[in-house]
Amino acid sequence: MEKIMAINSGSSSLKFKLFAMPAEEELAAGQIERIGIDGSRVTIKNQAGEKYTEETPVPDHKAAVGLLMKLLRQLSIVTDPEEITGIGHRVVAGGEAYKQSVIVGDDDVAQIKALAEYAPLHNPANGAGIQAFRELLPHAVSVAVFDTSFHQTLPPENYIYSVPYEWYEKWGVRRYGAHGTSHRYVTQRAAEILEKPYEQLKLISCHLGNGSSICAVQNGQSFDTSMGFTPLAGLTMGTRSGDVDPSLVGFVMDKLGITTGNEMVTLLNHEAGLKGISGISSDMRDILAQAAAGNDRAQLALDIFVRNIVRYIGQYVAEMGGVDAIIFTAGIGENSAPIRKLVLDRLAYMGIKLDSAANEHPNGDCVISTPDSAVTALRVKTNEELMIARDVQRLAHEAQ
Repeated sequence: MEKIMAINSGSSSLKFKLFAMPAEEELAAGQIERIGIDGSRVTIKNQAGEKYTEETPVPDHKAAVGLLMKLLRQLSIVTDPEEITGIGHRVVAGGEAYKQSVIVGDDDVAQIKALAEYAPLHNPANGAGIQAFRELLPHAVSVAVFDTSFHQTLPPENYIYSVPYEWYEKWGVRRYGAHGTSHRYVTQRAAEILEKPYEQLKLISCHLGNGSSICAVQNGQSFDTSMGFTPLAGLTMGTRSGDVDPSLVGFVMDKLGITTGNEMVTLLNHEAGLKGISGISSDMRDILAQAAAGNDRAQLALDIFVRNIVRYIGQYVAEMGGVDAIIFTAGIGENSAPIRKLVLDRLAYMGIKLDSAANEHPNGDCVISTPDSAVTALRVKTNEELMIARDVQRLAHEAQ
């Protein structure tokens, strides 16, 4: 048995899951919040579901890793750090440099930092987590798993923008997508449920949460995806605008007296989407409740959210020349039966028939369409951490 840890390092947080591999048994999970901020807090849940919490100063990521390892021993989850043979790190932006997950060397640490211009809020923190674990657990194999790498199979017509081609050549301006690890996991899981070869299917994965994206997967490869150069593009999201006319940016900047593009991008990332349309909340549960109570702007936010999902699904069905299955995953996709119904009802023209009972009360990863539905609809719980652990195990064994 190997113990492998999956890590998601944010600017002020560190989330983890510890797995026993190859059994894929989750041994522990938790997070350290408010790193470098007053009120730092650690939460760890063991295999039995028992939860440990503590508030203690955590000045930086290195201190966070040290605290985590101390508590894992103290809670008898591990007896010796040497038991942990691999660490897998989520990295948001891999650019074109990384077409798949890699074992991290010194050059990769520098490259991940250099790619921060594509994900300035994420890559520096991802890199800090990698450095901290490499220093404190030097025996463990460190693996970087990139959100963007799954989408490196997009054909050029799906990733090149209609802008001067030199922008791509000079600065890497192109569609990179995101949520790749989630889309990869749930589409492979869907193939297992369907009992059909992954490489022979046309699938559409709907990762719907506070951040949302849709991915067309054809013959086991990402074929098109809704997020773009950054995760701001595509669907309407919790606080992100999704697709807008670029001329709108300059127009609103003039109206608001905004002088930098970064300030405008911040507004589109944090004040738009469901929150901006409704004026109420970025949480879909609040939007649904207020729409049911007759709030017109909440209803409008809901209608736009559903319309954009339907629009992208229709686009991808046309691009692939059909679809075998549509998958709903992530916070909204997994937990909101009303959203799944609203989307699938709009797609009834395709011969999709919703199984209302299965949709209202899904049993784990399951089919939510009827047996005679022309396209299968599924609800699949994403597990990016397990996908990361699998990559660590595979790469570590290949390197031996």
